[in-house]
Order: sequence, then structure tokens, then C-alpha cells
Amino acid sequence: MAGEKKRFGGKATKFVKETRSELKKVIWPGRKELASLTSVVFATVILAALLIFVVDLAFGQLLGLIIG
Repeated sequence: MAGEKKRFGGKATKFVKETRSELKKVIWPGRKELASLTSVVFATVILAALLIFVVDLAFGQLLGLIIG
């Protein structure tokens, strides 16, 4: 049991070290780029929500006609 905990601790430590190493390689976006990409994400989410709303409304109306 003790050897199992030691192995896990070693693996966890290795994982954290490798994660830190990889995060140092990341090129983080600047403030302008971040704002631009965030607005693209918001616009995409709003458009997807509107599309789902319209499709849901249409299917609701269609189901209402079928059921009566």
C-alpha cells in the first residue's frame, strides 16, 4: 500500500512538472486579440441560441398542428 502511494505521488509530481513546462511554451493572446476572439465566441453562441430557438418554435408549432 505504501509503495502504491509513493508511485502515485511520483506520477502526480511528474504530471505537475510536465504541465508547467508545457504552459511555459504557450503563446498567450494579447488584450486586443483576446477581446476580438471573445466577441466572436459571444456572437457564435447568440447565433446558435437563436437558431435552436427558431427550430424549437417551428417543431412546437408543427407538433401543435399534428396533435390538434
